Amino acid sequence: MNFLGHLYLSGDDPLVITGNYMADAIKGGDLGRFPEGLRKGIRLHRAIDHYTDGHPLARAGRERVRDHAGRYAPVVMDLFYDHLLAVHWAAVHPEPLHLFTARMYAVLGAHAAWMEGRPARMLPHLIAEDWLGAYARREGLAAALGGMARRAPEGHVMAGAEAVLWQHYDAYRAEFIGFLTDIERATAAQR
Repeated sequence: MNFLGHLYLSGDDPLVITGNYMADAIKGGDLGRFPEGLRKGIRLHRAIDHYTDGHPLARAGRERVRDHAGRYAPVVMDLFYDHLLAVHWAAVHPEPLHLFTARMYAVLGAHAAWMEGRPARMLPHLIAEDWLGAYARREGLAAALGGMARRAPEGHVMAGAEAVLWQHYDAYRAEFIGFLTDIERATAAQR
């Protein structure tokens, strides 16, 4: 899961939300410099990534896109899952997507002082370009994959990967629905 999925699974604590967002930039196990809520969010992020990597439904989807995306298949899958979450948002969350994203942008903006590195640099773009809401649109997903393709070493293989999602949409949607139920249950105690 990418930004939207991680934030969806964060619960309502602003520090957990912020920690989950910024976790990729935090290396190692020594989290003592952060307050408990941020530590909890960082640990939650890592648990989500670990669970996703090992889940059989996510593995099946990664294999389907591997011919197109190569070693970046897990990254592409994260974006596919954010698209599917955004498209099916009303079925899984009581708050409309546009209100949820506005709330997340406000929370992250209010806690930006805790962020380091890439998450701090990306936050203004995430907000200004409404990345979370853009995942719901085909062109938003394509733009996200294109941006990743430009930034990652040898990432050009990610460009156009959305075609695999459109070609196998029913399979990806069914896998995602099963996966979402499982990951919600698996991470509930960590929020």
